[in-house]
Amino acid sequence: MGHREDLLDGAKRCLLEKGFARTTARDIVRESGTNLASIGYHYGSKDALLAQAYIALVEEMSFEGDGGGLTAAPGSLERFREVWSNIVASMREPGTMWRLSVEVVAMGDQLPEVRDQLARAQREGGRGLTSLLMGVPEEEVSDETADTLGRFCMTLMSGLISQWTFDPRTAPDGDALTEGLRQIIEAATRT
Repeated sequence: MGHREDLLDGAKRCLLEKGFARTTARDIVRESGTNLASIGYHYGSKDALLAQAYIALVEEMSFEGDGGGLTAAPGSLERFREVWSNIVASMREPGTMWRLSVEVVAMGDQLPEVRDQLARAQREGGRGLTSLLMGVPEEEVSDETADTLGRFCMTLMSGLISQWTFDPRTAPDGDALTEGLRQIIEAATRT
């Protein structure tokens, strides 16, 4: 690996250990075995590097379950339950990045260039969740679908992260989310 990749890997480890605000450039350098100048050369700033590391952490997450794949029919309520149950399971694991997500959201106004970079990544996050739910490759999810179903999923994800961060005892699991969706569908389809 080169310095660019070493910095990214070091920044990811620092984010998970210390969070965004408490990670210094020296922490990243120490963790990556690189030098301070390489941060500016490869990423422009420590904050830009941390934003890239955060996005990389999100992209590395898999919500397909321990068996390596989802089994329920694409687009079904059971697929919805599977995907969201897997997401909730990742929130229960020690050392997850979900608390980091709350910190990043809270810091948004302080770091406008980071906020803008993460805002652009939102569409791709929604595209990835849509891909899982609908059983299609990400590249086949249209921009329109990413901007509707994908945004719906990202909104659900944000609320779920907040609930699991602040009160995991009462936060919903995949079954509760699916039952809520089922009730909405039922009410919307009554004639």
